[in-house]
Amino acid sequence: MQKYGRRLMGALRNPANVFTALVLVIFALTPIVAPALDESFYVIVFARIMIWGIAAVSVNLIMGYGGLISFGHAVYLGIGGYTVGILAFHGVTSAWIQWPVAIGLSGLVALIFGAISLRTKGVYFIMITLALAQMIFFLSVSAERYGSDDGLSILARSDFGVSGFSLNDKTTMYYTIFAFLLASVFVSWRLVQSRFGTVIRAAKSNDPRVQSIGVAAYRYRLTAFVIAGMMCGIAGLLQANLESFVSPDMMNWQRSGELIFMVVLGGMSTLFGPVTGAFVFLMLSEILAG
Repeated sequence: MQKYGRRLMGALRNPANVFTALVLVIFALTPIVAPALDESFYVIVFARIMIWGIAAVSVNLIMGYGGLISFGHAVYLGIGGYTVGILAFHGVTSAWIQWPVAIGLSGLVALIFGAISLRTKGVYFIMITLALAQMIFFLSVSAERYGSDDGLSILARSDFGVSGFSLNDKTTMYYTIFAFLLASVFVSWRLVQSRFGTVIRAAKSNDPRVQSIGVAAYRYRLTAFVIAGMMCGIAGLLQANLESFVSPDMMNWQRSGELIFMVVLGGMSTLFGPVTGAFVFLMLSEILAG
């Protein structure tokens, strides 16, 4: 007990850890405190922040730990959201269909884009991820049946078919997002601490040496790229359900730039840094916009 007590005290001496703990407490208590203060609007605000936090965690997995700066990562946010929106448009509202398809499609596109872009490095990697993502962006703009520039309204949220659990309930929707945020951070931590994560970090530090010992860094990076794409796709499908709306703006290159900025602001290669970065960035945006 004394050992764990010393670890806890050591962690609390770090201001970043204290701020992270405060942010998580705010997330957990907002649906309870905000209505009591007659500020229910903040429930939606913090739900949006958590969704962007999930997307930022996925960016940090490949950028912070893998050194891969993708300027098209927001495309998976759009793919996840549009999958939910298009399926709902055609009358398919079951979450057991929508969500696996959204995650699988995000992973498939990430696999294709990653297989192409990971053969390049540096600024060439940045530019090719941007170019590939903009192809999907302009495809969504040209899809007049699904709203084109005006976006697509989603008339019904994903239905799990479970009695007592409905995303139409604001509190249920909020804590579902909160659960996925914690899950994304946990998955990222487990990956980074595994042998897989060791290879990813080693390849970022010294790629030639990793390859010289017979490790195929390309496969590890591609796997990380796909996992990050799927994780960002989850953020997209959650955003589609929260807002009941999707638009091409979700996947434009500016959104990718904002995700990168969140990661840098919160701290690259840190566990909760992307979440705190998303919190600070979006809260400042709300304050300045107000």
